[in-house]
Amino acid sequence: MAARNGRTVRDLRRGNRTAVLQRLYFDGPLSRFELGPATGLSSGSVSNVVADLIADGLVEEAGSVDSDGGRPRTLLRVAPHSGQMIGVDVGETRVRVELFDLALTELARVERPLSPQGYDVDVITGHIREGIAEVLTAPEAEPRRLLGVGVGVPGIVEHSPDRGAVVHGQTIGWDAVPLERLLRSASPLPDEVPYLIDNGAKTLGQAEMWFGAGRGARNAVVVLFGSGVGACLVTPEVEHGRAVEWGHLTVRVRGRRCRCGAPGCLEAYAGAESLLARWREEGGRPPGDTDEETALTAMLAAAYPPEGTAPDPVALAVLEETAEYLGAGLSDLINLFQPERILIGGWAGLQLGTRFLPAVRRHAATYALRYPADKVSIDLGRLGPDAVTVGAAILPLAEFFASGGRRPEPAAEDRLPAWRAALRERIPR
Repeated sequence: MAARNGRTVRDLRRGNRTAVLQRLYFDGPLSRFELGPATGLSSGSVSNVVADLIADGLVEEAGSVDSDGGRPRTLLRVAPHSGQMIGVDVGETRVRVELFDLALTELARVERPLSPQGYDVDVITGHIREGIAEVLTAPEAEPRRLLGVGVGVPGIVEHSPDRGAVVHGQTIGWDAVPLERLLRSASPLPDEVPYLIDNGAKTLGQAEMWFGAGRGARNAVVVLFGSGVGACLVTPEVEHGRAVEWGHLTVRVRGRRCRCGAPGCLEAYAGAESLLARWREEGGRPPGDTDEETALTAMLAAAYPPEGTAPDPVALAVLEETAEYLGAGLSDLINLFQPERILIGGWAGLQLGTRFLPAVRRHAATYALRYPADKVSIDLGRLGPDAVTVGAAILPLAEFFASGGRRPEPAAEDRLPAWRAALRERIPR
């Protein structure tokens, strides 16, 4: 039966369940009395929805609180063990796969290091499949409760009705890679378990807005500063964020060649890969045969040595110039979008950390218009190096909420032994 606005009773029920689940998840524990004003639902609707969610095992009691003169009110929360999600970060130095419960507590983790030429599609898909198999055979894993697999990747992600999620990763040599189809084609997971794929900067932004330094902000930009740079824009109109290819803004005409092939991109000056290359080109000596994270640590130690030791003038000059380029790039975001907050995350951003931040703020204020610059704060993200993985796991969690708590149909009992065996076969010996 359809309501006057075209919504069916099923739509209304799903919307009510979504409202209650989200309020309990983000603001809980809450009592039934508190859920009414928080969701805009009547007390009768709240009671019915809560009863349904408890019967489904999605909501549980979490103690009680005294009321004014009456009986203590029972507090409710989303049951952390009622679902599990997998988050995958296809990063610049490794592929990280993590299993989480519904409260985003890490249950298992697998990491596969990447060589500098490690973006071969077969290598990446193999790492993802093996990582999924390994975390799902961990003691804490409950494959029947799996809500989905979220994957954060570099590049632009196109969602095609025919090919699923397709990745256009020019900087990593991916040209319309049908990643969702490739992962699904050899996956031991049941067809009903979704793969949800999006840009890594967007998943980072999602994580920081839900659980990190972005909570409470209506307009924010979350920057991913790693081997390259990217950003996610969050506004009331773009609630879940939109990835913007910020690293490929032109900051210098006829400048350094970016790994995308164009001259003068911000990423050619502000990404960790280019930062280390510039140190080398100016006569610096990055350690050989190490990954970028180790080399950047060495560069920071050279530029900012212990007191009483002379700094490496080349490393210091390159870092100071990088801070100016990064600040100038942030000024473009400030002028274009006028955000309340800019948050810097990613392994390189966190590694450069507070030592880098005062100079970046100063340069951003110099290059930006004064009015929006006076209203923005520039800080580091709070979720650490796992933020992209957490954000990727949020992709199936958001789908779970939007569906009113509908989970993929569990595998039949007689399929589970074969499923577990298939998972174990994926784990490299």
